[in-house]
Amino acid sequence: MVSRAYDGFPAAVGVSRLTVYDWPTVDGLPGGGTPHLHLTCGEGYVVTAGRGAVQTLTTSGFEETPLEPGTVAWFTPGTIHRLVNGRDDEGLEITVVMQNRGLPEAGDAVLTLPPDLLADPGTYADAIRVPADSPEAEQAEAARTRRDLATRRFLELRAATENGDPEPLRAFQRAAADLVRPRLDAWERQWREGAHAAAEATRAQLDALRGKDDAHLTAARVFATGPAASGRFGMCGRLAVYPGLRPPAM
Repeated sequence: MVSRAYDGFPAAVGVSRLTVYDWPTVDGLPGGGTPHLHLTCGEGYVVTAGRGAVQTLTTSGFEETPLEPGTVAWFTPGTIHRLVNGRDDEGLEITVVMQNRGLPEAGDAVLTLPPDLLADPGTYADAIRVPADSPEAEQAEAARTRRDLATRRFLELRAATENGDPEPLRAFQRAAADLVRPRLDAWERQWREGAHAAAEATRAQLDALRGKDDAHLTAARVFATGPAASGRFGMCGRLAVYPGLRPPAM
């Protein structure tokens, strides 16, 4: 029997607060994040402060979507994306909404690194590692180094795509898929416990209401949480993360 309750955050999404890096970029912008894509998760932005843009690259081409307070923007899996700050304004601050709750933290992101660093999971992991136990200055240097490396490759992929050569982008997409393939069984378990369980709970509630059974309403519960960590060096900026949005242990 399918449970009529899902106690995690609505729709089993993940939420974080992001302040985009203000380090100048290799292409002369006043700040920006690390270009990457997600394999199974869509991503949404609710802009709360600052101005800038999200630059995206897909097989359909390059786009730049302006961002300002009040903008809500989102994109589907497979979209290479890069947040950039505006030239004459404070940096972007965004509430990020991620599909499939914990999957982004479980590795559903691949940075646009050079092909030799995408050759196998171990090489890739070494290339993107930010040493959590190191002093903050060393963490910042590692995050900035990987960002600049990924940005240079992103600019190459963009140029090739705009010049009518789709193969470099397709090669990156294939390499990204190969990197995450060993994790798919674990990802499926997280999906079943999250988004799938949330959707199935809604289906069970609809069926119950059709049958004049409203018992699930008597089991209503309320939850609240704060960030479990603030200031983490994420891909696009400093993060406040909320890993406690999963259903509580019973």
